[in-house]
Amino acid sequence: MEKLFSPWRSQYIETYNRMEGCFLCEAGKNSEEDEDRLVLYRGEKAFIIMNLYPYNAGHLMVAPYKHIGDFLQLDDKTLCEISKLTKLSIKVLKKVLNPDGFNLGYNLGRVAGAGLETHLHNHIVPRWNGDTNFMPVIGEVKVISQDLKDIYHKLKKALEEENVE
Repeated sequence: MEKLFSPWRSQYIETYNRMEGCFLCEAGKNSEEDEDRLVLYRGEKAFIIMNLYPYNAGHLMVAPYKHIGDFLQLDDKTLCEISKLTKLSIKVLKKVLNPDGFNLGYNLGRVAGAGLETHLHNHIVPRWNGDTNFMPVIGEVKVISQDLKDIYHKLKKALEEENVE
């Protein structure tokens, strides 16, 4: 049997099992830790954060500051800002990473794939032609070829250059 080592995955599992509180609430609290927590942009009601364990390079999430797991309980102002930040994320990802398409969406409930059910967040996953190759299909392994911090700085710079309303 062939073995493939992915220490980042075990780090996620160990951290997730030990984690107290909510990583999105923690990321939303202190802007001085934005780079460490991969927070790219802060709005009034919601923020953009990179996924620490991405499906693809540039995998972002937009989350409200308020700890809420029920989509139906979002107020209109927060919902509108999440949509605007999703649009901004797509614009910046196109500029910086030039993907061929995107997957967007919420995983509401464990059965729907939510790893964090109690704090909803919208995923923005850039996709490229050919990004599903033999590794995830046959080997059940995803290869991310770009450094998170490098992508963080490129996206942060592009966001700063945008005229955000």
